[in-house]
Amino acid sequence: QVQVVQSGGGLVQAGGSLRLSCEVSGSILDINAMGWYRQAPGKQRELVAISYRGNSTVYVDSVKGRFTISRDNAKNTVYLHMNSLKPEDSDVYLCTAYVDPAGAPPSWYWGQGTQVTVSS
Repeated sequence: QVQVVQSGGGLVQAGGSLRLSCEVSGSILDINAMGWYRQAPGKQRELVAISYRGNSTVYVDSVKGRFTISRDNAKNTVYLHMNSLKPEDSDVYLCTAYVDPAGAPPSWYWGQGTQVTVSS
């Protein structure tokens, strides 16, 4: 069984910073990718940033230069450092990880989501 638990988020003024954390735990053989999506009500889920094993990363254009994704592989944890936040960054942020668990095929697992609200 795999658990994905997020922390962080909240309310911040425009121009401020926040950090999101996400820890994956359970019977894990390997984690390939770890990343973050965001979703507003009634809209499609959007990839924000993803980190692949080997330190390859991908960012959506709207956050390049402002957000940084990092991983602590020893802790099975991924972070999203968000700087220069804008009101349009307000969304529910979801952590995801491509996990190879013991006794089951590899699959994407998702966190519970955390609200980020940026006030103008």
